[in-house]
Amino acid sequence: MTTSPHLTLFEGANALSSFRIGQLLPRLQAIDARVRGVSARFLHVVATDAPVDAAMRDRLAALLSYGEPAAPAAADAAVLIVAPRVGTISPWASKATDIARNCGLAVHRIERVTEFSLTLERPLLGRATLDAATRERLGAVLHDRMTESVLADREATGALFAELEPAPLEHVDVLGGGRAALVKANQAWGLALAEDEIDYLVQAFTRLGRNPTDVELMMFAQANSEHCRHKIFNAQFTIDGEPQDMSLFAMIRHTHRMAPQHTVVAYSDNASVIEGRPTEVFVAKPLEPQRETVGWRYQKETLLQHVLMKVETHNHPTAISPFPGAATGAGGEIRDEGATGRGSEPKAGLTGFSVGKLWGGLADAPGGKPGHIASPLQIMIEGPLGGAAFNNEFGRPNLAGYFREYEQQVAGVQRGYHKPIMIAGGIGQIDARLTHKVAFPAGTLLVQLGGPGMRIGMGGGAASSMATGANAAELDFDSVQRGNSEIERRAQEVINACWSQGEANPILAIHDVGAGGLSNAFPELTNDAGRGARFDLRAVPLEESGLAPKEIWCNESQERYVLAIAPESLDAFAALCARERCPHAVVGVATEARELVVQDGEQPVVDMPMDVLLGKPPRMTRTASRVPREAGALDLDGVTLQQAVAAVLGHPTVASKRFLITIGDRTVGGLTHRDQMVGPWQVPVADCAVTLADYAGFAGEAMSMGERTPLAAIDAPASGRMAVAEAITNLLAAPIELPRVKLSANWMAACGEPGEDAALYDTVKAVGLDLCPALGVSIPVGKDSLSMRTQWSHGEQACKVVSPVSLIVSAFATLDDVRGTLTPQLDAACEDSTLILVDLGRGRMRMGGSILAQALGQAGGAVPDLDDAADLKALVAAVNDLRTQGRILAYHDRSDGGLLAAVAEMAFAGHVGVALNVDLLVTEGDGIADSRADVGDAKNWAGQVGARRERRTLEALFNEEPGVVLQVRTAERDAVLQTLRAHGLGACSHPIGKTRPEASLLPAGKGALSVWRDAKEVFSAPLPDLHQIWDTVSWKICRERDNPACADAEHAAAGQAEDPGLHVALSFDPAENVAAPFLNLARPRVAILREQGVNSHVEMAYAFTEAGFDADDVHMTDLLAGRATLADYQGIVACGGFSYGDTLGAGIGWARSITFNEALSAQFQRFFARGDTFGLGVCNGCQMFAELADIIPGAQAWPRFTTNRSERFEARFSMVEVLDSPSLFFQGMAGSRLPIAVAHGEGFANFAQRGDAAQALAAMRFVDNHGQPTEVYPFNPNGSPGGLTAVTTADGRFTAMMPHPERVFRNIQMSWTPLDASAASPWMRIWRNARRWVG
Repeated sequence: MTTSPHLTLFEGANALSSFRIGQLLPRLQAIDARVRGVSARFLHVVATDAPVDAAMRDRLAALLSYGEPAAPAAADAAVLIVAPRVGTISPWASKATDIARNCGLAVHRIERVTEFSLTLERPLLGRATLDAATRERLGAVLHDRMTESVLADREATGALFAELEPAPLEHVDVLGGGRAALVKANQAWGLALAEDEIDYLVQAFTRLGRNPTDVELMMFAQANSEHCRHKIFNAQFTIDGEPQDMSLFAMIRHTHRMAPQHTVVAYSDNASVIEGRPTEVFVAKPLEPQRETVGWRYQKETLLQHVLMKVETHNHPTAISPFPGAATGAGGEIRDEGATGRGSEPKAGLTGFSVGKLWGGLADAPGGKPGHIASPLQIMIEGPLGGAAFNNEFGRPNLAGYFREYEQQVAGVQRGYHKPIMIAGGIGQIDARLTHKVAFPAGTLLVQLGGPGMRIGMGGGAASSMATGANAAELDFDSVQRGNSEIERRAQEVINACWSQGEANPILAIHDVGAGGLSNAFPELTNDAGRGARFDLRAVPLEESGLAPKEIWCNESQERYVLAIAPESLDAFAALCARERCPHAVVGVATEARELVVQDGEQPVVDMPMDVLLGKPPRMTRTASRVPREAGALDLDGVTLQQAVAAVLGHPTVASKRFLITIGDRTVGGLTHRDQMVGPWQVPVADCAVTLADYAGFAGEAMSMGERTPLAAIDAPASGRMAVAEAITNLLAAPIELPRVKLSANWMAACGEPGEDAALYDTVKAVGLDLCPALGVSIPVGKDSLSMRTQWSHGEQACKVVSPVSLIVSAFATLDDVRGTLTPQLDAACEDSTLILVDLGRGRMRMGGSILAQALGQAGGAVPDLDDAADLKALVAAVNDLRTQGRILAYHDRSDGGLLAAVAEMAFAGHVGVALNVDLLVTEGDGIADSRADVGDAKNWAGQVGARRERRTLEALFNEEPGVVLQVRTAERDAVLQTLRAHGLGACSHPIGKTRPEASLLPAGKGALSVWRDAKEVFSAPLPDLHQIWDTVSWKICRERDNPACADAEHAAAGQAEDPGLHVALSFDPAENVAAPFLNLARPRVAILREQGVNSHVEMAYAFTEAGFDADDVHMTDLLAGRATLADYQGIVACGGFSYGDTLGAGIGWARSITFNEALSAQFQRFFARGDTFGLGVCNGCQMFAELADIIPGAQAWPRFTTNRSERFEARFSMVEVLDSPSLFFQGMAGSRLPIAVAHGEGFANFAQRGDAAQALAAMRFVDNHGQPTEVYPFNPNGSPGGLTAVTTADGRFTAMMPHPERVFRNIQMSWTPLDASAASPWMRIWRNARRWVG
């Protein structure tokens, strides 16, 4: 073992803010009461191949100077250093090293560690010290042992750079040791091979006459794991002694056979493809050579674009290490969307989580979970951050999802989600000509695109196929990956440049690298083409030394794709990769012979027929028995309506999900129409995401999710039907056509547990053979995860948590016009409106598995169900009829929490009171035949049966039968009911109450939610009070995760009655096009600047193009290589995103790659100095412009933009005011107030680090909903002084702004607006002003 010869240490910034210290200190003191204080700073360790001279040291010191200065630690403090896990390379190091090299610094690697200093109470004599055991326990609090190590001191950081000798190839002596040798290897290496697979391999290698290598066995285990091969879904089932006719997968395929319409690709690729429509495609294409430079110009073209859909899970890695587990779950699904056909493009995502009890559950009890898995609260604090971070940095909006907390003993089984569900999915787009991979010929080059290989994710496919806790802890750690979304964005840009060439696309076939790494991806790619392949193991790009052959071939390093490229296309493809700085390597070549050969020099490490690897090992058989699940009826004795309302609205499954939503960018790409946040108060209640097909029209796509997994603990088939019903009632907020709806089904179960295999089979049968064919919808894509149990020992006691059969349904549909989309926001402007419940449960009010039952610790009896598929079809038709007639003001489905939760959410979104009347819902019989006519003593009937009426009221309000709530004008109520009757829904459609707007003549109920029964008000509570209950879960999690002061401020603001909400107050006419007189003149050229990691460039280019510019795609490598020069442009724009993943500070790496390069710096200075030029920096580009302030004339007073005061990424739709300033972009807009998209983690205008607040020219500021400038969170999402969020120069030519106007240049892109949805938004004036300025 050797180490890199020269290590230089640079002390860095403060790594712990005061509130993080406040959160951490009590945890440390619980371990050692002597801990009196804690501080932390970053240390940078730079490895170079030559000694660092003084000049290079100065440049490195300048490069590594970012963040808040660190105060010196006490001399006698105890030090612990948290570093990336020894033997791995962090994503931070990869990106920081890129920056340094692009700045011309010859570094081997830059790594960052965190030095924690613990101040200990001093003893009377001597100094306080920590013994080894205490250090270990303290270190456990300070680091994530899956991805980090604790080192003793600074000198120990040298271990991070150790160069290891490669471990040798190993063989398993099957010929000599027989089956026993393979059994031993199976356990030692965590291969998860089944008994019949062991027999199969022994026979195969005995037949081949040689022993298998460890590479071959690891590869076979991944390729044939349950995770990859879906053996149970293809198995032959026998249930209760009866052989079943169809496999699980056959029943899923049946849905496609019965409803193949509008499906282009099903079951045969990384994602399914459904019919799209002719779409305006806007991409950058190379221009013909002009003079010395060749540019890439954004151009419009109408093409038939199909829609792709994919959803998958990443449960096991998220249980072990939530942040990287969820991050790589999102990243892997994004790669699936980009690796469909011959290359495609991800568009919008969805995310879901199911976990055990957040507080006070099993995981909080001693021995209540295996030691190496995360608790539910840890998962919900760290997991969503990981998933959101990957989506944000890649540049894909996350627009839908779900969150369920569930943990309960039902029918003698401990149910829950110790092994969580982490689900990621979404939609993308694909050129109709490229939907099918080419069966490429022998001689085709097999290429890896993306990041290098590392010793991570070893055996993830096999590990995911095992019960959590069944694997050795170290093997579980090894199966966790790390994410680097910035390099995945680079790879996607290469794929985009390829698919945009249409038929000339150099990619013949593409596959993502996921479970099993290259060992799974390359064989699948070649097998699909009917070929064999020969590979050179040493051609695989590696980031680490010492990898054994099996680690090179089988590791699951993320952000990689494998491609088939014709030899004649290689040079052009390599040029695209170089332009994007995306690594690629030719690793192999396709062969005619169906053999898979992997050479390590002269030594073959794999040499096996393809049919041994990917052939058909013995088909699995499953023998199962049904186990009846008895659940007693719900006991509601003594439960008051007040208690029930508080318990249900405060339950994590029902409560506000804002803690999950505002950390995720929902506007990147500029194609979002409907996200989760609704109305002027941005309340997170929309269950249907809607995207636009392009920037020109109003066609689009809708997606939603549905799951009702607690029902499966009692009745699994009902839970499946309810999941489908919920997905479709959620989707129905958009103007869908049922024949165009396509479903993804993610099936999870604890197969092998008593009754669970049969319950899974019956659920698949209910959905696949019965419900979906009856609805006329199909399931062309899905995934399974069938090891949903956690088992461990606590002392002598064997412990187990078993998940119920868990079907998560995601629904997708294409839309002709998104403008018909409805939301749950009650229309408070309507003076007289009625709420109508369409109850597909038809009065059954079954309470089993309901949130109320869970809150009471009961199973609840019979579960809700979709009893008749015809009712759901009728509902879709009826709602679409009413939508077309313009009669629906608001729409919401009834789901978790029942009717009361649905109406409360509608009221929260509309800030309007509601009076519910449950009389029609609690009536039993017809009142005549059962002698309840209003005569004699019967006049007192309600009082005589009061207890029964109270129970029926609770059941009516909290049952979770399928259904929807509609707000309609009271004047049109009868017409609406007539339409519902015409569709056969009259008997289950009930007026259930009215809104109480401020304009209402009735004073009662304004600003409140009240419930009436028998002419009496039986419940009333102010909406702000209920909203506070509903918001509490988000508040508690944000207090632990974010800045507690910010969490408190947002919670205090939630639902406040005096909040007027977002508004639009303009000082100009947005319909006036001030650029119109210039549009027939020349089209000035503007450079849309891109650095690696930028992701908001396309929507920016479109806005400039619409305003009359020629927008060129200019990558920084184009400027460095001389392919482009700023002298050819009148304008430059630095776009949003995460250049270099915001390593070294947001925008700083990008800026220093300019200022540290003499030629580039001079080119930018010449551009800025010209009097005819202009520039705009937005978000990441704003941060970059601010770092260039010293070379931008008039920008010297600009601040540096640093970490938000909340210390988290903020994705908001925020109110801003345009100020009177010289900025050419804002001319004529001064005084206007309106909302704008915000999405950044580092937007705080920090004059302490640079600039002069008194001299900086402000161009825009955050205001609150009253229109006043504010520093109050969340109205000011980053805490900037005075609300400052845009600055400009005295001549107005250069402006830097944190919000994103380019994502909302059309009203249809706004999360809320009172303006014409068909028109350009007021923000379009920015680009029109620029065109007018040029003249």
